[in-house]
Amino acid sequence: MTNPSIHWPSNQWYVVAGASEVGRSLLARTICDQHLVLYRTEDGEVVVLDDRCPHRGYPLSAGALIGDEVQCGYHGLRFSTCGTCVRVPGQDRIPSRADVVSRPVVEQGAWIWVWIGDPEHADHARLPSTPWFTDAAWASVDGMEPLAARYGLLIDNLLDLSHETFLHDGYIGTPEVAEAPITTSIDEAASIVSVSRRMEAVECPPFYAKSTGFSSPIDRWQDIEYHAPGFYLLNVRVAPSGTGPALDGSDRDAVHVKVLYAITPVDAHNTLDFWAVCRDFAIDDESIDAVIAEMNRTVVLQDVVALSMIEQRLGDDWSPPEVSLKIDAGGLAARRMLADMARQG
Repeated sequence: MTNPSIHWPSNQWYVVAGASEVGRSLLARTICDQHLVLYRTEDGEVVVLDDRCPHRGYPLSAGALIGDEVQCGYHGLRFSTCGTCVRVPGQDRIPSRADVVSRPVVEQGAWIWVWIGDPEHADHARLPSTPWFTDAAWASVDGMEPLAARYGLLIDNLLDLSHETFLHDGYIGTPEVAEAPITTSIDEAASIVSVSRRMEAVECPPFYAKSTGFSSPIDRWQDIEYHAPGFYLLNVRVAPSGTGPALDGSDRDAVHVKVLYAITPVDAHNTLDFWAVCRDFAIDDESIDAVIAEMNRTVVLQDVVALSMIEQRLGDDWSPPEVSLKIDAGGLAARRMLADMARQG
């Protein structure tokens, strides 16, 4: 894991909330040990402020939303969307240090991203792209589960999908996942770790049988892109066995799924596990939405239980004795990358 004194890279984008979570009420959320308050303006724009009144430290999230301004519930100081203190009851002069930090924020489809670190250094070029949320050719379902474990454990978990065979049997796991070889590559410049697994003429797990109607055998591809520190994309191709892409690149016999995770640290021992599943088939079929949402949430909760048990055994140990295997190549590369990013700030 990363150095215990620096648990995650700062000056990065992290998903702070689902778009549906934020409205015309104050939402308190803690990520990367930063206490934040979120809300929407009357025009629907998302605002993220540090959740601490500079007067006596009262949580602004325990106050009130007056128009587009946040009013502290302790002494009534009021703050604009930019974090500027605009009112102090009982006096005309507003102290120059009475402002709160306003965080750079971007809403993309189902997720709201916030820049953690120096707001002056917010780099939109580092913001992961999630076009499938808004592309009419794709349908999506999403959710979030709190995880009582450090975020590095979830990264390990997602970069080693061989655990599907055992932990997710009956949903997405089949014997071939654990047995299939993987290829791993690292793009240091882009901070991306890629892990691929290609399986031919294998069992069709219930997740895909129920959502696609395919039956065994199938060809199944898993191509992972982990964008450090907090975004994971699994590109899945599923097709009847032997029906590969055509020479012109078309892939009419296959279905394609994008499994997205936003991995957001809360503190040293807790994580927000945002997930989404996007698909290019049965776009308008709400029954397929329900099947995928229920089964994927079940899979996520299985991971939550397993990783929480590991966290309980680790306690405050950030460098536990452990044995690594071939399947850990992607996870070990991600650990090194995160440690380098954390040292750089």
